Amino acid sequence: MTTEVPENDTITMYSTSWCGYCRQLKSQLDREGIAYNEVNIEESAESASYVESVNGGNQTVPTVVFPDGSAATNPSLKEVVQRLGA
Repeated sequence: MTTEVPENDTITMYSTSWCGYCRQLKSQLDREGIAYNEVNIEESAESASYVESVNGGNQTVPTVVFPDGSAATNPSLKEVVQRLGA
């Protein structure tokens, strides 16, 4: 299972339409001007499988992928900013 690694200074956020934590993180990212590509795991079996692969078999969102290829589950805005080196 592979995922597309985001470009520098951006992230890929795996989410669902009903996830409150996802909405909160998106709002914070928008406020801080951090670019992201959102992927709804309910619309893509491949993305859901990827999320499961990095979360011990669980479809836990938000799962964020950074430009270095690493992933974090439900990261804070502070963690995202630190890991992007902003």
